[in-house]
Amino acid sequence: MNNTAKPIKTRELHNHHFDSTIWNELNFRDDDIVISTYAKSGTTWVQQIISQLLFNGEEGLEVAEMSPWLDLRVPPKEVKLPMVEAQTHRRFLKTHLPVDALTFSEKAKYIYIGRDGRDVLWSMFNHHSTANQAWYEALNDTPGRVGPAIEKPSGSITEYYHHWLDQDGHPWWSFWENIRSWWAIRNLPNVYFLHFENLKNDMPGEIRRLAEFLGTPIDEDKWESILRHCSFEYMKKNAAKSVPLGGAFWNGGAQTFIHKGTNGRWRDVLSAEDSYKYEHRAAQELDSKCASWLATGEISQG
Repeated sequence: MNNTAKPIKTRELHNHHFDSTIWNELNFRDDDIVISTYAKSGTTWVQQIISQLLFNGEEGLEVAEMSPWLDLRVPPKEVKLPMVEAQTHRRFLKTHLPVDALTFSEKAKYIYIGRDGRDVLWSMFNHHSTANQAWYEALNDTPGRVGPAIEKPSGSITEYYHHWLDQDGHPWWSFWENIRSWWAIRNLPNVYFLHFENLKNDMPGEIRRLAEFLGTPIDEDKWESILRHCSFEYMKKNAAKSVPLGGAFWNGGAQTFIHKGTNGRWRDVLSAEDSYKYEHRAAQELDSKCASWLATGEISQG
C-alpha cells in the first residue's frame, strides 16, 4: 500500500530565474505532463523524447515553444500563462522547482530526472560561462527580479565546483533540497523517476518504459524515427528547435547549450579529495538510497 502523502505547497520561490507563483494560476488538465529536474540533468533531452512520443516521431518540432519552463520568470506569467492555456496538444511543461514550491496535481504525470551532481555542475559551468549579455539582461534587468542578480562566473571550473558545493548551489539554487523533495514522493503512482545515466546506457528501453508510464502507445513503424530524433547527434545538429529562443542567449548559439551530453568529465579534473567532498556532502544531505540512486541510477529495494 502506498502511504506517501500528496505534497502540499508551503512556500514561493523567487530569484533571478524563478517566479513560482505561476503554478498557483495554472488550470491543470488531467493529461498534463510535468518534467522536473534540478537543471542540466537531461531536461531538454526528455522534452525531446516526450515530443516524439506525443507526435509520433514527427521531425522539426518546436520543442522549446511547445514545452515551456513554466516557473522561469521571463517572459512574465501574464504573457506565458495565456500561451500555455491556448495549447491544444497534450501539454508537457518544465519546472526546476522543489516539490514544496510547486502546485501538485494528482491527475498530471510527473517525471523527475536525476544526475550525479558533479556531472550537473560540469554542464552548468558551460551553460553559465557561455551565456551572453542578452542572457544577463533578461535575468537581471527585467521587472520582477527578487534578490541579487546572477553574476558572470570567475575562476576555473574547479573553483566554480567548490563554490557551488560550499554555498548550497549558489549562484543558482539548492541542489540537495530539490532532490530530497522529489525523492520523498517517488512512490506516488503519478511520479516517475528517470536517471541520465540510464538514458545514456539504454535509451530505447528507457523510452519504452516512459511511454508506458505516460500511456502513449508506440507506433512501431515510427520507432526508428523516434530513436533517431532523440539521439544526441540529431539534437545537437537541430539544437535551435529545442533550446529557448533558438540559442540566442549563448555564445555559439543553440549548439553551445546542447554541449557534450556525457558524464564523468570531472574525473580528469577533480582530485580524489575534491571528488570525495561531493560524496561526503551527498551522504550528509540525502538518505543512503537516494544518494546511491543519484550516483548510479539504481533504486535499491526494501
